[in-house]
Amino acid sequence: MHRDRRLEIDVDAARAARRRLGRPHGRFDRVHVDRGRLVDILKSLRFGGMQLGLGNVEPLAGCPPQPGAPAVAGRLLERSKGKDTTTGHWELMGVVTATAFPTYPHGFPHDVIDPFMHRTGRGVIGNKPASGTEIIQELGEEHQRTGKWIVYTSADSVFQIAAHEDTVPLDDLYEACGAAREILTGKHAVGRVIARPFTGAPGSYERTPNRHDYSLEPRRPNYLTLVREAGVTVHGVGKISDIFAGCDIDESYPSKSNVEGIQKIEQLLQELDDGFIFANLVETDSLWGHRNDPVNFHRCLQDFDRRLPDLLEALRPGDLLILTSDHGCDPTTPSTDHSREHAMLLAYVAGRNASGQIHSGEFADVGATVNAWLKGKTPSRGIPGQPILTP
Repeated sequence: MHRDRRLEIDVDAARAARRRLGRPHGRFDRVHVDRGRLVDILKSLRFGGMQLGLGNVEPLAGCPPQPGAPAVAGRLLERSKGKDTTTGHWELMGVVTATAFPTYPHGFPHDVIDPFMHRTGRGVIGNKPASGTEIIQELGEEHQRTGKWIVYTSADSVFQIAAHEDTVPLDDLYEACGAAREILTGKHAVGRVIARPFTGAPGSYERTPNRHDYSLEPRRPNYLTLVREAGVTVHGVGKISDIFAGCDIDESYPSKSNVEGIQKIEQLLQELDDGFIFANLVETDSLWGHRNDPVNFHRCLQDFDRRLPDLLEALRPGDLLILTSDHGCDPTTPSTDHSREHAMLLAYVAGRNASGQIHSGEFADVGATVNAWLKGKTPSRGIPGQPILTP
């Protein structure tokens, strides 16, 4: 039986391999990169599974160029006005965000905070840009004493609500996030509302894996819409369903770690005969990038690289695997925010050798490739992207 299967993994781990590629010019090109330090980190990497052709994107000490590499290698330019999770993932599927989502460097105004407090019946503390791990240490004890929400934001368009799981039940936190999502519309339509539960005692609070994201709905039709209209089942692993507000995601498999996400990807590859698996692995971002921890960022890259051969083994002839990323999150800069960078690209077809082909394009080329590979409907003129390769 002929099978059409396509796997895309948005591996935040891919970012370290593109640090030296340079950034697109424009208003988001703000963060200085210590390239010497990055090179030192990359020199210590010894890629195994990523010998698909990663060195053809940028030569690395542990992964030199391969003229006959089996995967198409390259880098992708972002057109959207942003550098966050929602913007990046949406553009991968053909939705360009022409107007940046609103951000709040001075905290949220009264016309947001007041109705939120009224709807939830609790007060608010914080209301400022902050590191998520730091603000719970700063305000966690007051939160537990008063029951008030810890509300904070970042350089991204996010409204984040932190609450201790022993102080506020998870269902109440999730309900509050739903209320915030309903309030944050119009000029205050942030990209995501994020539930940030934590546990522990004063001085040693820790975030739990029970995070949940509440995104805006993406513009449709996009490439997910087109493949589903052609009868393809879309399986989202990790945060994918949250990022797309459940739109055009048939089956969702949330994961609490990269290990769990990779295990689910491997299981789906073994069980499914057709479909699109769209996966997001976040730990280089959420655990190590934002915390400026290049040592564990490095370890996380190696962990994924060790498991990649297992995923390649699970592919069947004619299956397409794409590795890419949605934004940067450089662990070596003073900033703890995302960095706007080109995305790395590796596109591999099981049983086919790309002979070292190089591709230079845009984020939406990923979605265009998905659609072409799975025989989706023809996109309208307003949907960008060109296929990286075709069946």
